[in-house]
Amino acid sequence: MTFKRPNIKWIIIWFILVLIFVITIFPVPPQNPIKYVERENGQIKIEKVYGEEWLNWLYHNPIGEATLWTIAKRKIVSSVYGNMQEKPASADKIQPFIKDYGVDMSIAQNKKFKSFNDFFIRKLKPEARPIVADSLAVASPADGKILAYNNINNSDFYIKGLKFNVQSFLNNTELAKKYENGAMIVFRLAPPDYHRYHFPVSGNTSNSNIKIEGDYYSVSPLALREKAEIFWLNKREYGVIKSPIFGDVVMVEVGATMVGSMIQTYKGATVKKGEEKGYFKFGGSTVVLLFEKDKIKIDADLLINTSKDLETTIKMGEKIGVKK
Repeated sequence: MTFKRPNIKWIIIWFILVLIFVITIFPVPPQNPIKYVERENGQIKIEKVYGEEWLNWLYHNPIGEATLWTIAKRKIVSSVYGNMQEKPASADKIQPFIKDYGVDMSIAQNKKFKSFNDFFIRKLKPEARPIVADSLAVASPADGKILAYNNINNSDFYIKGLKFNVQSFLNNTELAKKYENGAMIVFRLAPPDYHRYHFPVSGNTSNSNIKIEGDYYSVSPLALREKAEIFWLNKREYGVIKSPIFGDVVMVEVGATMVGSMIQTYKGATVKKGEEKGYFKFGGSTVVLLFEKDKIKIDADLLINTSKDLETTIKMGEKIGVKK
């Protein structure tokens, strides 16, 4: 009786497949919760993160990280997923989402939506977001959570002492020089937030944004803890608002995982504080403001919370600083 010698090549292949399967399903170690400050009452709270298990797997599992680098960060993935949110069938997710994240629909202009993305880019009643009236005050351009830095060069950004790279972010050496010692304010929009963004100051601007191609990493702190340079790797676009009070203010919209696109809705060269500039389609995303040196005095509570590595909740139209 003869025995067939095992094929070593297939044994190795099966071993690798089993190993990949085990690593893929291996539990991700618990991550520190995302804490933030509720601005209205000063309480520290823990954020309920949309897609938290998926994000933890992508950024803390070896197979997940490989998936991130090869697939998840690609434009086509976000575009395809974003297009799915335009389909009528996606409307079935709206009510469960509202319930899970406590979205206040009493302030929405409309209550009926054709798709999940139609709900996602909903407009609010004007009285729901009053704009700070003081002409010497800067208004928050969006709902979300905020981090504020008086001087970019003197501030570590998120993790590992990594400095925010203005030149890489703007992809414009000459323009970046104006903001090297300026202030930076970051507004992170999570999926449950209102996803239209507005001008923070009045002034003049061009009719189109400068667009910079890039990847589509998540902008969640769960991702930023591992990869702080996401802001100058992701797709982004920006414009400069020439304000007689605050100088040249750069406003940047940053794309993220599953953000189908950024749509600019404003018209004309003269813009007014609080006027809508555009909106993000489905996904979490970010708005960044850059101010020249000594042009803004950022509200103290925002700076204090940021110094403690805590974001602060913000509503579009709220005061975030004044002329310095």
